[in-house]
Amino acid sequence: MPNRFRYTDRLAGIGASALVGSVADPCDNAMAEALNGTFKAQLIEMQGPWTGFDQVERAIFQWVTWYNQERLHSALGYIPPAEYERDFRRSQEQAPAVRLKQDHRTL
Repeated sequence: MPNRFRYTDRLAGIGASALVGSVADPCDNAMAEALNGTFKAQLIEMQGPWTGFDQVERAIFQWVTWYNQERLHSALGYIPPAEYERDFRRSQEQAPAVRLKQDHRTL
């Protein structure tokens, strides 16, 4: 059975469906494919061979945590994504709220 059918069957088994879009719309999967390529190159192919599912599951969790929390991201000024997000949220909390004054003139 081709992989795409196993994937579709697995999604159906957990009550999910594949999101399929056209090129250049928000459903385009190019970014996901790039991330999958990075993941496979950095973790699966470099750090194997694997001895079992539990070992792979732990390694995936550690890699995803590193990728989202610790890696230096060039588009963010070489700071980790979690730090960038924290700093952004703090800046939003410190920004003064813009309030509109009500105009009490009668028409």
